[in-house]
Amino acid sequence: MAWALGANSNSPPFAPAIGANAISTMRAAFLVGILAALGALLQGGSISETVGRDLILGVQITPLAATAGLLTAAGFMAFGVYSGYPVPAAFATTGAMVGVGISLGGDPAIAKYQELALFWALVPPVSGGLAYGTATILRRDDIPETVGVPLLAGVVSGIVANIELGIIPGDAAQNSLAGFASSLVGLPDPLVRGVVTLAFGALGFLAIRRRTQASAERGIRTFLVALGSVVAFSSGGSQVGLATGPLETLFVTRLELPTLVLLGIGAVGILAGAWMGAPRLLQATSREYAQLGARRSIAALVPGFIIAQVAIALGIPISFNNIVISGVIGGGLAAGSAGVSRRKIGVTVGFWLLTLASSVGVGYGLYWVLSTALGME
Repeated sequence: MAWALGANSNSPPFAPAIGANAISTMRAAFLVGILAALGALLQGGSISETVGRDLILGVQITPLAATAGLLTAAGFMAFGVYSGYPVPAAFATTGAMVGVGISLGGDPAIAKYQELALFWALVPPVSGGLAYGTATILRRDDIPETVGVPLLAGVVSGIVANIELGIIPGDAAQNSLAGFASSLVGLPDPLVRGVVTLAFGALGFLAIRRRTQASAERGIRTFLVALGSVVAFSSGGSQVGLATGPLETLFVTRLELPTLVLLGIGAVGILAGAWMGAPRLLQATSREYAQLGARRSIAALVPGFIIAQVAIALGIPISFNNIVISGVIGGGLAAGSAGVSRRKIGVTVGFWLLTLASSVGVGYGLYWVLSTALGME
């Protein structure tokens, strides 16, 4: 399952960069593997817990149920890898685990489903809308590129200072770089966080401004690759839980192993999948959805990064295909709809809905078949 995630859902963050000719496909696949694996280790815990414990009430996911859920989700993901259509990992895994949980005798977690559905429904308009607005601003003649692009870099850098990192000691409110700095000094927490955030933002602004002043195109491409990198890191943190979540009960409760061990296994799978299977999906998402320039590609990735980190903080599994493709479409529409394949968009949305519905049924049926065959009803 982690291999399929590395090949499929962790690929889109670099798709706009490839579409803008800022990086080659093979180099992007290499970076996706490294960055997504690091993100899996440092940010994967919250999504893993949601998938493993919060989707079904009244029962614990057994090893056989986890097997059925992972086989179902991985099957959907593998189909996406080899068919060229980006199957949403969050939909496939959530549906599969709901199906096996109900088959196991658990009760649906209706409140959690409502929360997930609302967040998922908001992703396309929010991601697409932010991308459209950002792309429109970047194309304005009265905003110099030596100002607009560095400002975006500053915003992203400031957010990086506040993202949750599992390697940093402390509670959930302090395990970011800004939060950790706050815990080390005796000054008020908001003050220290603000200073650290502004410092990171200033560094990001100055670094990209210097590049854009030397060469506007070089600075824009540098920021596009850097942005793809932080989004790929975020994708690993949000996606690894889709593979490790079903095994939470087995590893943490029964085997009494730390979650980091489970996340490490998932990170290795993501790394292998990205290196072996990502190029195909990178080509599909970068070439077939929209022919973007570097500026509109930046606009597509900024909301992706923000939405991913919000989802990680809330423990909500998300589809990076959904986020980035919506951003790609929004950025493309800023210059007219000619660069967007409406047929491809329609087919993709259909695959998303079909995946969510059918994975529930397949997961339910597969667990019933396995439990019956093994006499474990």
